[in-house]
Amino acid sequence: MGNCLTSPSDASHVSNSNPSSTPGTSNQNSGISTFPNSATSSSGYKSQFSEAVSEGIEEHLRNGQILEYPNLKEFTFADLKSATKNFKSDTLLGEGGFGKVYKGSIDERTFNPSKSGAMMVVAIKKLNSESMQGFNEWKSEVDFLGRLSHPNLVKLLGFCLEDKELLLVYEFMQKGSLENHLFRRHPGIEPLSWKLRLKIAIGAARGLAFLHTSDKQVIYRDFKASNILIDMNYNAKISDFGLAKFGPSGGDSHVTTRVMGTYGYAAPEYIATGHLYVKSDVYGFGVVLLEIMTGQRALDTRRPQGQQNLVEWLKPTLQQKRKLKNIMDARIDGQYSSKAMHLAAQITLRCLEHDPKNRPHMKEVVEVLEQVEAMKASRSSSRSAHSSTCRQGQQPTHHI
Repeated sequence: MGNCLTSPSDASHVSNSNPSSTPGTSNQNSGISTFPNSATSSSGYKSQFSEAVSEGIEEHLRNGQILEYPNLKEFTFADLKSATKNFKSDTLLGEGGFGKVYKGSIDERTFNPSKSGAMMVVAIKKLNSESMQGFNEWKSEVDFLGRLSHPNLVKLLGFCLEDKELLLVYEFMQKGSLENHLFRRHPGIEPLSWKLRLKIAIGAARGLAFLHTSDKQVIYRDFKASNILIDMNYNAKISDFGLAKFGPSGGDSHVTTRVMGTYGYAAPEYIATGHLYVKSDVYGFGVVLLEIMTGQRALDTRRPQGQQNLVEWLKPTLQQKRKLKNIMDARIDGQYSSKAMHLAAQITLRCLEHDPKNRPHMKEVVEVLEQVEAMKASRSSSRSAHSSTCRQGQQPTHHI
């Protein structure tokens, strides 16, 4: 069993996918595809989602649904070159193991790159031809995000598969990632207030709860702060489904798979055995909650020995009420009540249980976080928290 875990400081996770397995040419058309035919080289291929839906599965949770077929626009490579001004350097938003992500513009009605109508901004992910992740993860994104619809999942609008070119087109998330806001010090980025941190955590939790509660459970497998994107109103959406897997079936408790993901976030049972449980995602969520509370990265080699792994360092303190205040992010001091802090610590601790059976379901996590959100901050700090939130609503946009 290979170990493909990477550290959070790496640009992205790594897989054993081989880009050379990419089919040669796509069926180029300007319509909306029911499925990317070029990604399925034979009629024998049938997406697991199609099988699930053919069995009558259609789950809804907070406006979420699983579509029978993907409803995606098939773009030509020329379309996306035009949308990004030939992938001009000033449209680059970020870069990871998959390749580069560009900012582009398309017609909001037809999705064409024409400048004649009202335009919408999109994010365009372009595969590096030498990427180790390649076609399998590209296809996973299409298979999952092409059919999953939920307010807290990033929307996949379309794809391009042409010769060796693999691209994905997503809705544009104006505020970038949670990772940026928590850890990257920038004069134009205000520290996230406690109120906004909870809003983001609840949104991400709802997204995971939706994935976990369908009959054909989806295990996200790489939950981390950099994969939580934020829109203009600080609504959180989970992105990057390249490592997503279907959950166990036939009465099994887990699926066995090659270990992949990110150090510091991956659940201990998954690292040790390759056994992937639905509640392995819950552990990753607990790590992100701890990051949100402390303002510290899950893994940071710049910290002293014994403190580099956040969970190993601070998990014991979550049980100590008197010491809990000492580990909270100083930038949100006074914005929460003692009761809210303790309840947040308790649910974080439960998410980080070593045995997956003892971790809560994500639906329960959502309910507890909503209780925390409803708790008022102390009077002395409410003005400060409100002021910070207002300033953040006016801050300039920053992206990955």
